[in-house]
Amino acid sequence: MIALIRRLAKSWFATILLSILIVSFAVFGIGDVFRGMNKNAVLTAGSRTVTTQDFRREFDGYKQQMEQKSGEPMSAEQAVQRGLDRRVLEGLAGRESFAELMHRMGVRVSDRQVADQIKKIPAFFDRISGKFDQQLYAGALAERQLTPALFERFMRDDMAQQQVTAALASGLRAPRAYAALGAAFALESRDATWFQVTPGMVPEPPKPTDAQLRDFMKENAAQLTRPEFRQLSVVQFSTANFKGDVKIDPAEVEKRYNFAKDSFATPETRTIVQVPAKDAAAAAKVAQALQAGGDIAAAARSIGAEPVLYQDKPKTAIVDRRVADAAFALPEGQVSQPIQGELGFAVVKVMKVTPGKQVSFAEAKPQIEAQLRQDAIAAKVYEQTQVFEDAQAAGATLPEAAAKAGVKVANVPPITAQGQLPSGVSTGIPEQILKTAFDLPSGGDSEIEELDKGEYYALHVDKVIPATLPPLEEVKPQLTRVWMMRELVKSMEEKAKALAERVRKGEPIDKVAASVGAKVNTTTGVSRANAAEFKDLGRDFLIKLIGAKPVEVITAQSAQLGFIVAHVDAVRPAAPHEVAKYVEPQREQLTGDLFRQLGNSAEAYAREKVKARTNLDLARQAIGVDPKTVADTAKPAEKAK
Repeated sequence: MIALIRRLAKSWFATILLSILIVSFAVFGIGDVFRGMNKNAVLTAGSRTVTTQDFRREFDGYKQQMEQKSGEPMSAEQAVQRGLDRRVLEGLAGRESFAELMHRMGVRVSDRQVADQIKKIPAFFDRISGKFDQQLYAGALAERQLTPALFERFMRDDMAQQQVTAALASGLRAPRAYAALGAAFALESRDATWFQVTPGMVPEPPKPTDAQLRDFMKENAAQLTRPEFRQLSVVQFSTANFKGDVKIDPAEVEKRYNFAKDSFATPETRTIVQVPAKDAAAAAKVAQALQAGGDIAAAARSIGAEPVLYQDKPKTAIVDRRVADAAFALPEGQVSQPIQGELGFAVVKVMKVTPGKQVSFAEAKPQIEAQLRQDAIAAKVYEQTQVFEDAQAAGATLPEAAAKAGVKVANVPPITAQGQLPSGVSTGIPEQILKTAFDLPSGGDSEIEELDKGEYYALHVDKVIPATLPPLEEVKPQLTRVWMMRELVKSMEEKAKALAERVRKGEPIDKVAASVGAKVNTTTGVSRANAAEFKDLGRDFLIKLIGAKPVEVITAQSAQLGFIVAHVDAVRPAAPHEVAKYVEPQREQLTGDLFRQLGNSAEAYAREKVKARTNLDLARQAIGVDPKTVADTAKPAEKAK
């Protein structure tokens, strides 16, 4: 299928399409040859740059999507190990380069077009007026760490790309002949006769010698090497250590209540609709309409105004003080007379009143005591950290300083950087503590670090156990089993090849199978389109069968432990009426694949033309990962590029 798509991409109409693009690029895509890269930019593509803050936002969004798919949280270091940083950076390079090239080609969207498009987005509509709200727009962007200027740039790029892609895609459709070829290819089926070589057909391998096992360990050192372990002494300064140890002064409780009495009360709130008016006559017209039971929105429209809703708001939430006084003086359901406010005339209707509530000293006392206790405990924790720091500064060891501060030392057994014991059981130690521990040398002491609000820790690295291969005697039983299993598989594979060779030389397959006591099976109608229905035969066998020629003899791994010897009895072309069913769906898929390939080619060309430059180390620093501590996961081809 991929080969067909590539041939399609090389056809005459695709060539013409790409030629038009290349000519346009050649005319408009000049510059950037002598333009350097901003040292603070993760990416530079012509006049466009991606800052460290921009990259962090994009990376965090992509990582969050991956976490939602997998259902597991992922640290920045783990994300880098999986190549997410490269994926995001490459995606940004393609996107920004293509946008830069579109700009040079003259595909530009005006500010008015962008503004008009933004004003059509329902998320930015006021729910009362049903119209675009500038404040709601700015607030929604701020929640997503976006500025209006940045969002409008994204919109401009997207609209320009839509114009280009719409022009390119107009009329672009894969020929029916190509779709028919793809359908015929997918529906071509095969019949085969086969039998299975099982462990019972070969002798059991002898147990390995120690020398063989040592060689086996060297061959598989990457899988067998144990990770680095560290043994720690950890001190935690926690508010939990002081529960029940703090006494509260009753006089202080009463003093706190008298000082903040109003803050304990729940203020009265109201749901109010305000209709602003330009003068007293307009306000009177609205008041008369509302008092007669008229619709608020209609009354507001009659004077060219927009109603303003205050949903369950206290008096202080209403900007105009005179309007607030009038609104909070009315009973529920009533409409005011025209109000001469500080900011102009207005009429209000009270939709709902939720009475306020005063809190007595007895009611507020538990809350005040809890707050005072929390403050006192936080002060004691802070005092402990100061005593600990002073003791360490005077030369005390971590246990000595902890004893002076009155805190306990937790001795952590050997753990990995992921917080696992040698048995693989997780200790649940917070990631921040682990990172601190594995950033220090053996015998190193950390500073006092904040773990959470009011929670602090310090640690000492007692011992570093380097990554190493385990002693042979310790893993000998497990290695022996794996080694013997490997030798068993080798024996079965050699047996299957020998039996297959007998079939190739003309010996009937049923006779060859009988010589080893195997049962002969027949499978018919296996095609690329229905291969999933035969998954019990094993992926390796299906791949080799579908790619085999008539009368070919193949060997493959079976779904269970063993090998299959098969004779391809027939290769049957797809029936014309079956091909016809698949042509249109296949055609749509081919068209989509073709367009994606053209898009990828255009982005790649754009990157080269605008001389896009990326800084992977700076990108990793932007997400809080030290580039020196990350192994380079790039493939040789990527490094060369």
